[in-house]
Amino acid sequence: MTQKGPDTTMTLAPPFTTGRGCAVEIQNLSFAYHSTSPVLENLSVRIEPGECFGILGPSGAGKSTLLLHLNGLLQGTAGTIHIDDTAINTDTLPLIRKKVGLVFQNPEDQLFHPTVEEDVAFGPRNMGLSRAEAAARVRQALAAMKLEGFEQKSAHHLSFGEKKRVALATVLSMEPEVVAFDEPFSNLDPAMVYQLMGIIRELPATIVLVSQSILPALACCQRVGILAGGSLRRVGTPQEIARDRNLLTECGLDFRYYCDICREIGCLAP
Repeated sequence: MTQKGPDTTMTLAPPFTTGRGCAVEIQNLSFAYHSTSPVLENLSVRIEPGECFGILGPSGAGKSTLLLHLNGLLQGTAGTIHIDDTAINTDTLPLIRKKVGLVFQNPEDQLFHPTVEEDVAFGPRNMGLSRAEAAARVRQALAAMKLEGFEQKSAHHLSFGEKKRVALATVLSMEPEVVAFDEPFSNLDPAMVYQLMGIIRELPATIVLVSQSILPALACCQRVGILAGGSLRRVGTPQEIARDRNLLTECGLDFRYYCDICREIGCLAP
């Protein structure tokens, strides 16, 4: 008898659930590191509460720059960003940073304590929660990341995929309404990519995800925007974006060669 392997059928993310998370409203956002080289120009988009929104674009398109605006690490030279009804400005940064959690591309940028438990507890303790309340947040976040038993381990001795999950746990322990991911699938093996996709789909928050890993992003997100030349060239469902091969090719994002490779090695019918 042939033993049946695990089900690896890929499905697109379900419609977003309104009422969890909060809206992100970006209006006419412009930003430049140098006055002669604008990175973002008059960029506008609304992300609905509970939506998982993907931003795809070639290297250097400004994806990470845009993400850093969502919790005020960068502030635009023009335009506005509202998290729910709160405009991001110098006066509102403490509130914004409670609402928006940023998961960096390199998890080591977020892990600096001797143990996983201390890393995950840092945010809640810094928010003024009691030791008992912070401990409860730690247990909940580690359970969500399937990291029970990692409390006393050093994050620096973990695998890269485990570090990514710990970094996400440090954000989840603060219970943000918006979670922003910078290249969450980079440098992960396929099994870990698949596991992380499932975790992202279940997060009880609005998700903003920037990625060059096109297929996982398409599978996670309800809508996707293509960022190129400082603006969103198109916003649509994953199916609409995947079918626009001319735009994907123009922006260096055409993923169809994966299908061609699979056909060449016999994984897909010609």
